[in-house]
Amino acid sequence: MNERFNMIRRLPARLFTPVDNASLVFFRIAFGFLMLVEVWRYLDHDWVSSYYIEPQFLFTYMGFEWVKPWPGQGMFVLFYVLGLAAVGIMCGFLYRFCAVVFFLGFSQVFFLAQSRYLNHFYLIMLVAFLMVWISPHRAFSVDARLRPKTASDVAPTWMLWIMRAQLGCVYFFGGVAKISRDWLAGKPLDSWLADDKDIPIVGWFIEQDWGPLFFSWSGLWIDLAAVPLLLYRRTRMPMFLILTLFHLTNARLFGIGIFPWMAIGMTTLFLDPGWPRRIFNWPGKASEGPLSPPERLAFRQKLIVGFLTAFMTFQIAMPLRHHFFPGDVAWTEEGHNYSWRMKLRSKTGRARFILTDTDTGRVWVVKPSKYLNRRQRRKMAARPQMILQFAHFLAEQARKEGHQNVEVRAEVQVSLNGRRARAIIDETVDLAAQKPRPFSSDPWILKWSPNK
Repeated sequence: MNERFNMIRRLPARLFTPVDNASLVFFRIAFGFLMLVEVWRYLDHDWVSSYYIEPQFLFTYMGFEWVKPWPGQGMFVLFYVLGLAAVGIMCGFLYRFCAVVFFLGFSQVFFLAQSRYLNHFYLIMLVAFLMVWISPHRAFSVDARLRPKTASDVAPTWMLWIMRAQLGCVYFFGGVAKISRDWLAGKPLDSWLADDKDIPIVGWFIEQDWGPLFFSWSGLWIDLAAVPLLLYRRTRMPMFLILTLFHLTNARLFGIGIFPWMAIGMTTLFLDPGWPRRIFNWPGKASEGPLSPPERLAFRQKLIVGFLTAFMTFQIAMPLRHHFFPGDVAWTEEGHNYSWRMKLRSKTGRARFILTDTDTGRVWVVKPSKYLNRRQRRKMAARPQMILQFAHFLAEQARKEGHQNVEVRAEVQVSLNGRRARAIIDETVDLAAQKPRPFSSDPWILKWSPNK
């Protein structure tokens, strides 16, 4: 018992045992390259303009309403800066500065438009944040060449494990979220995969009656088994190969940008830390450092332990918060964002907004198409918080037109995973008078659960 207690007590100190940093260096290069590719895609497809400059209205995130697009052509400047920062990360040149610039710049882009929310964008932002604090630039980098005294072939163990833990949360909570009636019944994959029957090999599975069930259950078990089997040495490589095939299949089926490649790159961090040194014959030979951790933590090390504890507490709490809200999260969306609930539901909706001038009694209808583009309308019509935000925008527009006292009501019909459409908003409630509730459920959302 005393030995176990001492082992647990020594865990914080073990975080500072040196480990080969080759896998972190490889991921730094891969991350920088993938971010450069993503920036290029946005510029090449003119997404910068269509997503952030042309829309009349942008849906913001609660608490980040102050984040605004850079004026004029500033958003293009921001993306060019992100591209340069990605190159700096990839080459390890002015690494720390480039990591900070990329994190801040990408966070700016992320919080600009809630209608563009993607789980892998959230993951990129978190990884970019962690990249600020770790040191994968001390080897195989321009910085190491220019400042040889800072070069090193090892890194503290915590730098490797915080990256592993971050991806582990994505896999684990992504799997837990799939334990729902719809997913276990093959929904919404049955409708999403219907047009992919011509894909070699994979198409044969899709054609079978049990095809959607196969993909649903396979995805669930792969997500749940990923971390345990990656941590166990004998199953590590087979699991890595399964995950690689899994991500490549997702890339072919769903067209989800760089996320599959990002996930594969991060999964390599679960392999032996020195694998790139052996495969690519990198110069240098890493030492594992002392076999025992430091006897006593320095003040700076205690701060690092505190930071890691706070970060992981946040990562565990966010995916669980929806359990404290009534109704099904797939329907209400309360607790959906930042929770790794990936590809779990298909929602379509129709919304119209009825405005009433309480001073004159005038009533009129506003169609969302007057202010929103197609993607914004599609996303907003199925997400209550975006509906509330748009209602406040309409009230402000009405006030600018001389209607000082205006009420806004919404008639919204939503279909979840192919079911019959039903109302999601209480049509009698004046949404202009409602305020967002970050820590409690909104009473004007009509609660319903498809799993009951």
